[in-house]
Amino acid sequence: MKKIGFLSFGHWSPSPQSGTRSGADALLQSIDLAVAAEELGADGAYFRVHHFARQLGSPFPLLAAAGARTKRIELGTAVIDMRYENPLYMAEDAGAADLIAGGRLQLGISRGSPEQVIDGWRYFGYVPEEGKTDADMARRHAEIFLDVLRGEGFAQPNPRPMFPNPPGLLRLEPFSEGLRERIWWGAATNATAEWAAKLGMNLQSSTLKFDESGEPLHVQQAEQIRAYRAAWKAAGHGRQPRVSVSRSIFALVNDMDHAYFGGSEGEDHFGYIEPEKRAVFGRTYAAEPDVLIEQLKEDQAIAEADTLLLTVPNQLGVDYNAHVIEAILKHVAPALGWR
Repeated sequence: MKKIGFLSFGHWSPSPQSGTRSGADALLQSIDLAVAAEELGADGAYFRVHHFARQLGSPFPLLAAAGARTKRIELGTAVIDMRYENPLYMAEDAGAADLIAGGRLQLGISRGSPEQVIDGWRYFGYVPEEGKTDADMARRHAEIFLDVLRGEGFAQPNPRPMFPNPPGLLRLEPFSEGLRERIWWGAATNATAEWAAKLGMNLQSSTLKFDESGEPLHVQQAEQIRAYRAAWKAAGHGRQPRVSVSRSIFALVNDMDHAYFGGSEGEDHFGYIEPEKRAVFGRTYAAEPDVLIEQLKEDQAIAEADTLLLTVPNQLGVDYNAHVIEAILKHVAPALGWR
């Protein structure tokens, strides 16, 4: 059984053509879509975090609200940019949201992607140490976050506190048991996937990754997943890891689907998201279900992963996006053995 969820960037635009015209629309519709996806039998509702953009930028209020409105579905991120995060404050927010959701958070974190402004993390008060890069800073923030989530005391208590303390060093509260094992790293390279494995994080691989071989995205991702699992095994962790890949997949089952996505299918393409860093961008799958099934059988990374995240066009509205999810669950997933 493969877990299937959706991934939303939460775009919004005041354009009359957009069904999501404000930040409030993006947040409230995201909650409604999580509820609808749960009712359809989907396994996860995931959200992308981008700062300085007309997208979802503050995940924990959204995750907490979605957690209060749902009962079963996993709620996650893909991904939170750790260059911007205070790992201790983040641990408090994450613990609170996870407790509200009853232990259903699946938090994807990462070094992040190019943002809307130059060195946006500087405006949040973070600067890499001398001789370090912003990627080094993100990984350091991630390591601190993971350590705090273990729930071990580290802070010296005040001998004259306002309220009585438990014995020993104090930890951050609220603490949510098990959240440490539900942290994922969004890896753009094989090396960072292996690093994530050593630290005991699950793996997220997106619709793009840095080009390391010139091969199609799904082939490079499959190699990345195998390298990750080998590193996990070598690290000797006592549990099995989870791996997700993201894809843009649309089953064309009615006239509206054809109007929106008919003819949009293409091939992988290569380009530069940072100077001197070539990346491979994944194709869009858009076809009638029988054709789609045959195409997806050839995707090596989907075959390797246990979780598939469907990127959704959120500005087309909750109802249409619920239809996109339902079409995959009903017309595609069973034939591929995912359901």
